[in-house]
Amino acid sequence: MAQPEPEHSPSGNPIYRPGDPNPFAPPGGADHLEEITDHVQRWIGGVEAVFHELVSDTVHLDVLHVPPSDVRPCHVLVTCGMSDLPMQVPPDADVPRHLELMTTLPPDWQVSDAAFRNQRWYWPVGLMKFMARYPHKYNTWLGWGHSMPNGDPPQPLGPGTRLCGAALLPTVSFAEEFHELGIPGGPVIQFLSLIPVYREEMELKLREGVDSLMDRFDEHGINDLIQPDRPNAPARARQFGRF
Repeated sequence: MAQPEPEHSPSGNPIYRPGDPNPFAPPGGADHLEEITDHVQRWIGGVEAVFHELVSDTVHLDVLHVPPSDVRPCHVLVTCGMSDLPMQVPPDADVPRHLELMTTLPPDWQVSDAAFRNQRWYWPVGLMKFMARYPHKYNTWLGWGHSMPNGDPPQPLGPGTRLCGAALLPTVSFAEEFHELGIPGGPVIQFLSLIPVYREEMELKLREGVDSLMDRFDEHGINDLIQPDRPNAPARARQFGRF
């Protein structure tokens, strides 16, 4: 039977829609926790805490926490465990098969086990874990420029925000050397920033491509720091007659 033609966005990029998730599967160990921790500490800063999962499905996902400093006044969170399994990338695609995700939070964000009992503070971590587990649960892949809505229609990611999706973009706030880690005798791991986005921003990216979204972010000073009430880039552009 012939395979159906892939669905594409107006910008010409393929759209991947998930099927049914794989059943629950106990993961193996954290294969590269030490190497990833060393890499984070070399290029970002000292890891103060590791938030471990008590129950894991398919992959065991830890989250490394680098607290704010005078040099870098923001919290940094980095997943560790997504890269334990290769993603199911298309056979003709020259893209990384092993990823980890990171995000940055304002210095006044509450980052602790106790604070994470409140969804107001936890939702970025929950988003990171969902996205990190997603390609392994659905036998698919994630990469640079991919975006995903939070439901259909998209719903807010957490209390007090209208951000309702996420995009994977380069880690622009950190040295280029951080972007990739080669494990001797093992995989090459790429690190991407997980950036929460508005519905209009996802629509712009689907219509015009990820480069257009990044240009709009640059125009309005939007970076990878999570700000629940930050300006909506397309809405701001429309206000000034650019959209």
